Amino acid sequence: MAQSDRKRRSTHNSKMVSSPMVTRMQAIMQKEMVREFLGEFMSTYVMMVFGLGSVAHMVLGDKFGSYLSVNLGFGFGVTMGVHMAGNISGAHMNAAITFTSCALGRMSWKKFPVYILGQFLGSFLASATIYCLFYSIIQFSGGHLTVTGPTATAGIFATYLPEYMTLWRGFLDEVLVTGMLQLCLLAITDKENNPALQGTQALVIGILIAVIGLSLGMNTGYAINPSRDLPPRFFTFIAGWGVQVFRARDWWWVPVVAPLLGAYLGAIVYVVFVGSTIAQRPQVLEDSTIYEDRRVPVLPKTMPDPPTTLSPVSVSPSNRPSVRTVPPLSDPIHLEHF
Repeated sequence: MAQSDRKRRSTHNSKMVSSPMVTRMQAIMQKEMVREFLGEFMSTYVMMVFGLGSVAHMVLGDKFGSYLSVNLGFGFGVTMGVHMAGNISGAHMNAAITFTSCALGRMSWKKFPVYILGQFLGSFLASATIYCLFYSIIQFSGGHLTVTGPTATAGIFATYLPEYMTLWRGFLDEVLVTGMLQLCLLAITDKENNPALQGTQALVIGILIAVIGLSLGMNTGYAINPSRDLPPRFFTFIAGWGVQVFRARDWWWVPVVAPLLGAYLGAIVYVVFVGSTIAQRPQVLEDSTIYEDRRVPVLPKTMPDPPTTLSPVSVSPSNRPSVRTVPPLSDPIHLEHF
């Protein structure tokens, strides 16, 4: 009996201790920036697991992957990422998109490091996941993790410039392709233009990624995303590929800088050449009944002319004009701007 009483008391005390902790954790998880951080972390992780996994299939197994499957893997990975956090953080999954949103004033700069940290951690963890799942990476390269050559496997995780491309041609390619990405994203989500149907945005964005890869991805591997390239590159650096992942043709900084510039330029092009040409709707009152009540009545044309002298004029009730009383404008009229 004494032991059972002590057990009940200890269970009760543990519940009393855990309850405030659970409440505190729930309060922390409900904070806006925490939710946005977790949204970017999870959406980027999902996108990168599917994307890097498809690249691993193409590199490691001749019969299990192709360039088409890589584009589909990244495309539908983005679709799943948008479903994961679209209504929480917007599911940027891309530091270039986040940078452009802040630069255009659509998002506060104080959120920028929160989004970037979530994206980078999700991408890094996805790289570690793929490395653990595809242990045949080591067998494929004969125990030597290489960046270049016939058994190179570093390309599973990050992009590398091919021999037929120069550094600055690759830079311009990344600027242009990322600009196309941002340009089309704005068109897909612009409610004043011709956006994707409600509920289909995630699928349309995924198709956009696949189309970009199929049509413009040959030159540089269409990194178009610092969050997709830099964290996996850093993972390969510490996982055994060594410093060569940063030295190979001095390419590592291009997928970081060029997408930022390209996304910003793409947004400017859309705002200037498309957004500014969209016809502005007229200002509409929120409540038409309020507007009608506050209209100043127009006197009938048959009303007699006003007297020309200061002498009083007697007006009989029969010929007195009917005039409505105008209520005072006590509160402002709210206009909805489109």
